[in-house]
Amino acid sequence: MRKKFLMWSAIIYTTYALGVLLYLVVLSDPGVPGDVQGSASDPSTFLKAGEREEIQEYATYRHLLYLLTLPVEWLIYTGLLVFGLARALKKAALYKLPLYVFFLSGLVWVLTLPISYMGRRLSLSYDVSVEPLSKWLQDHLISFSLDTLMMIIAALVLYRLIRISAERWWLYAWLLLVPFLTFFMYIQPVLIDPLYNEFDRLSDAQLEDSILSLADGSGVPADRVYVVDKSEETNALNAYVNGIGDNLRIVLWDTTLRSLEEEEVLFIMAHEIGHYVKNHLLKSLFGVLAGSFVGLYLLYRLLPVILHRFGRAFRIKGVGDIASLPLILLLVSILSFVAQPVGMAVSRQAEQTADEYALEVTGNPDAAIGAFHEMIRHGKSDVHPPTLIKYLRYGHPTMFERIKKAEE
Repeated sequence: MRKKFLMWSAIIYTTYALGVLLYLVVLSDPGVPGDVQGSASDPSTFLKAGEREEIQEYATYRHLLYLLTLPVEWLIYTGLLVFGLARALKKAALYKLPLYVFFLSGLVWVLTLPISYMGRRLSLSYDVSVEPLSKWLQDHLISFSLDTLMMIIAALVLYRLIRISAERWWLYAWLLLVPFLTFFMYIQPVLIDPLYNEFDRLSDAQLEDSILSLADGSGVPADRVYVVDKSEETNALNAYVNGIGDNLRIVLWDTTLRSLEEEEVLFIMAHEIGHYVKNHLLKSLFGVLAGSFVGLYLLYRLLPVILHRFGRAFRIKGVGDIASLPLILLLVSILSFVAQPVGMAVSRQAEQTADEYALEVTGNPDAAIGAFHEMIRHGKSDVHPPTLIKYLRYGHPTMFERIKKAEE
């Protein structure tokens, strides 16, 4: 089985990699449609030739890195199962679930860290990222610690529920997920986000008043605007509204504040306020909960089938054996990937609605177009990405679509 796994993994991955190269390098056309050439959505009208080439080159490398490394996590989990390492990790952890989760999480983190580092080097080489290695490592260690802690809690609860009810554990797990995700949305702005960056109140009182006037007119309960110090990490531009209840925050990246005119900043903030007005935060929560319900049920159905067929080869006694955790994580990752295009489509629709709201509130399509142009320039954004990339990765409409909408 191990030799077959290695042989078929090599054959399938090589075929997949060749297909990715063919699709991105040969078959994909990075140009915009002929009927919009010369318009504000045509990069040749607002970017120099050298800038266009650099952005397209960066986009191609970035898409290649994503697609070529996409199956790596699946191969790691499958390899752990096929080679019996899931069982070996369990013994090394002295059959203690928290220690087992820590070993498993640490192993995957170490094996995938080079991929993250390649992404960092790519962003640095094209002047999108400016993050020092020390800050990059610090952020990754914080993420690893938080992810591992949450995985330990989730695993303890999950395996406890499996022991309590072999037939209903998936439903009980989902019911517990509802308050957990709601609570996480509430605490994220004040407890999680500050672990990565510093947040200060916007020092430009006039601009803050303008943004808060927009927020007040839209019913957003905010009394200040925050600025986050993203310039120590990136040259890209962004802003967001997150949190619920009295922890709701309106946040501007300092890169956005420094790079855009006031009217362009107001459009960006009107877009973010639009998410609140249209209840996108709550709708997103409901969407995650609905997807989790389906995912947990599928997990409940698939686990016994796979273990019946491969349990002896994987040296896993049953669903309640903690050595089954790599299989659970593998299935969760695959199911998440399968659901990703749906999630991205829903997100793109929400972002389009927020754009429309901002255009209606500000009445300034020129500011919108100017903001989009600067976001493309500073973030080296792919204006018209390949269709597959759009459906897999883009939670926003493409920049081509957003600018075209503003022109209309």
